[in-house]
Parts: sequence; structure tokens; C-alpha cells
Amino acid sequence: MENPEDTSPAPGTEIESLAEFDAAAAAGSLAGHRVQSVDLTDRSAALLAADTSGAVFLGCRMESGAAEKVRADGAVVFPPVPGLPFDPYRGLLYSPDALYDGLRKSGYEATPDARAYRWFQRTRSNGDAFASMLRALHDDAVSDALDELLAGARVVGVMGGHATPRGSAPYASAARLGRTLARSGLTVATGGGPGAMEAANLGAYAAPHPDPMLDNACELLGTTPSFTPSVTDWALAAFAVRERWPDGGGSVSIPTWFYGHEPPNPFAGHIAKYFANALREDGLLARSTAGVIFLPGAAGTVQEIFDSTTPNYYESRGEPSPMVLVGRDHWTRELPAWPLLRALAAGRPMESRIALVDTVEEAPEALARLSEQ
Repeated sequence: MENPEDTSPAPGTEIESLAEFDAAAAAGSLAGHRVQSVDLTDRSAALLAADTSGAVFLGCRMESGAAEKVRADGAVVFPPVPGLPFDPYRGLLYSPDALYDGLRKSGYEATPDARAYRWFQRTRSNGDAFASMLRALHDDAVSDALDELLAGARVVGVMGGHATPRGSAPYASAARLGRTLARSGLTVATGGGPGAMEAANLGAYAAPHPDPMLDNACELLGTTPSFTPSVTDWALAAFAVRERWPDGGGSVSIPTWFYGHEPPNPFAGHIAKYFANALREDGLLARSTAGVIFLPGAAGTVQEIFDSTTPNYYESRGEPSPMVLVGRDHWTRELPAWPLLRALAAGRPMESRIALVDTVEEAPEALARLSEQ
């Protein structure tokens, strides 16, 4: 039952670009609309003419006269915040080009990604309520954009260690896995960092290209195996691959500035980067609706296994989703997560949704088999 004291208008369409704004303004009314981070300094005439009652403008630049008018209409205006290396109101996810803007000219330290990390390091523990609010606004906007992007998609998460070097056999295997999953119609999602995560995003990028492209790309990337000692060289090698083989396939990565010393890989078409790692971890696993494949990794991957296990155990997100662990020796002897996972699953619906395989090549078939259970 509606609260009779709530007189606020129902929210209208979200507007995230000038084209969407122009279409709504041409219809004569912006009432109740939510306009996110659109530069409206050249749209004063449209703002003055349109009904903007109940609208919300989040970080939209506009002329002072237009701002006064929309406020008089009853609109709520959240002004841009000057001096920030990120947009807390953003309506869309990041692209690799956006996060790495300025890389070629001035190196990684001058990019928006590096500047946002430095801002986070300065503000994360100083108790500034304003900085905390800005981080929360940003992360909520990223979650909203990610939900919009993935609506209706069959998403498979690929988890694995950040230390897997380019040029190694495990890196090439993870890349082939990403390509196989993408070619089967799944949307590949990773934690967005280097190592196995980058490899899976690279594989999805390679999906539309002939098979030899991926081998050639892995060979080129192998000349810069790690983001240490130079993130600039590591990122430039990835962009060189993208330029040599343009028009790659899409995928999603979900990294975090909490681990900002690990740069985001440039092979995902859409990057949902968070300040709060807890939101990032839960969001990545919750959105992996077609299941998760866990490649060999260390503490972070172990955490992801059991972050995925808990909702499957309690069925808090509905029917359990498939979990495939890759590397029998790794997950039974080196880091014996599999025996505990199997013990937890015994006698529960999730028991038929877990599998342990020896090799990466077996993972797609195992995922498909579990999905049919």
C-alpha cells in the first residue's frame, strides 16, 4: 500500500547521454527524469522550456540561469564536485580508454585510474564523511550501470590468480577458456586485474577473430609478462594488441581501487571499477548467473570460492549456480578447498552443481553439464 504522505513523483527515465536528453526534451517534459552526469551547458534553452518538476540532475553541468529555473520547478540538483579524478555520478561503466587516458603521453601515473587510486589512498582512512559519501555515490552508480548492462545476459565468472604471468602456459589456457565461453554465447566476467583475469578477458576479446590471433596475441604480450616493474609498459603492450586486432568481442571486468596496485586489464569492453572491495566481490559473484569457474589461485580465489558457496548453500539467491574448480592437485592438496566444499554440499541441492576437473580444457563441458542438472 502506498504511503499517502509520499507526494514525490514516480521516477521517470534515466538519462545518461545528450542524445537521450534531447529526445526527452523534444517530447516536452523532463518531469521525474533522472539525468546522470550529462553536460547541459549548451542545453539552456531546452531546460528553460521543459517541465522539470520532480527531476533529479546528478552532476550535470548547466548555466546558472537554467539551474535556477529547474530548482524553481522543484527539481533536485546535485552539482559536479570540482577537483575529483573520477565522476561520482557517472551513468555508464568505464572503458579501457577512459581509465587509461593519457597513458601514451605521460605514462600510467597520469591516468585517471592511477589518480583515483592516489585519491583513495589519501581519503580511505582519514574519517572525512564527504569523501566517504563520494565513494558510496560512485559505487552505487557503477552498480546501477552494471545492472543495466547485464540485464538478461548469461554471465559466467572466471576467477583466478593475479600472479599468472603473460607468456606462460596457464595464461594461454585461461585465454582459450575465455574464448570458448564467449563463443558459446556467455558473457565472461572477471575481477578485472592482471594474470588469469586478464587472460580470460583477452580470450573473450579474441572470440570474433580467427584462432591464430589468440596465439599471436599471447606471444606479443609475453614480452611484458608482468605489470611490475612498469604498469605503463604492461598496459601499452595490451593496447598494441587491441590496435593490431581491433573490433574484439565484449566482456566485463569488475576490479577495485582497494587493490589499486594491481592495474585493470584493458581487454574487457566494460569495466565496473569500485572503491569498496566488498561490494565488488559480492557484485561479481552475484551477477555470475551462469556459474563460476575457479582457476588455480591463492587467498583471493579461496575467498571467492566460499563467497560463492554461502548463497548456494542457503539458496539465498534462489537455485544454486554451477561452480567448477580447475586443478585437482591444487584444490585437493596445495589449497584443499574442494574437500570442504564437497562436505558442505553433501545432501543439499548444490551438490549437483559443483565439479572438480583436472584441466582448463575440461571446464566448459563441466559448466554446461552442471547447468543442465
